[in-house]
Amino acid sequence: MLIHRKWIAFAAVTLLLTACTDQNTATSDEKEPAEEQAVSKEEQETEEVKKEEAAKEEAEAEEKPEEVAAADPQYRINSANWSAQPITDASEKVVLVTIDDAPDKHAMEMAETLKSQNVPAIFFVNGHFLDTDEEKQQLKKIHEMGFAIGNHTNSHPNLRDLTEEQQTDEILQLNETIEQIIGEKPKFFRAPHGANTDFSKQLVQDQGMVLMNWTYGYDWEQQYQNAQSLTNIMINTEFLNNGANLLMHDREWTSEALPDIIQGLKDKGYGFVDPEAIEGI
Repeated sequence: MLIHRKWIAFAAVTLLLTACTDQNTATSDEKEPAEEQAVSKEEQETEEVKKEEAAKEEAEAEEKPEEVAAADPQYRINSANWSAQPITDASEKVVLVTIDDAPDKHAMEMAETLKSQNVPAIFFVNGHFLDTDEEKQQLKKIHEMGFAIGNHTNSHPNLRDLTEEQQTDEILQLNETIEQIIGEKPKFFRAPHGANTDFSKQLVQDQGMVLMNWTYGYDWEQQYQNAQSLTNIMINTEFLNNGANLLMHDREWTSEALPDIIQGLKDKGYGFVDPEAIEGI
């Protein structure tokens, strides 16, 4: 009887230990999937963050403009006749359009005409046409339209009548004014009346500017101060040749003639030099 009770007690203890072991095992088994799920969730979140960061970097790279290397110059100004001369394999049958005495009364209209015809040009400006905020805004707008801005002196004097100090003031003062308005110093210089001095030539060179005169122009002569006669002479003159540097002014009759002048040049097969393609100093 005693042995039987011991056997029952032993069996009960054994069953109890087995049950505890099974329970612990079950508890352990139940925890493992939860832990695995937690780890998996962390990895998933980390992976999603990495993907989001990669996508953001890719988007930023696409939005960032590519750096474009500056194009090699295609033309240089030939001081023998002031024409635009091809440097390598650039087109020879071209002309360079320039407008002096801007921005007076018709520069904006002329700029709009040229822009509509997709014709580049240099606008040579005078300081006495930049006295008001309105005039400064006009110059800024012309520049923003893509046109080159040149220095034509501050007050349009004959440089040969000035001292070296006065010549310096006429050129550098306007350089500063232009830079304040458009954010950059002009690349080109043209003396009023085409009258340079040895000093002004050296000063312009020291400033890293391109010295320029012209091949031909007519709109200051009395007989060409109307649109019809000016158009005729500008496209039929004997001086029209490859690389010709065309001088025009901010004048009413020139503005009226400009569309037909451009069309006449195109009809003769001429292209137009982009001032940005002209070799600097």
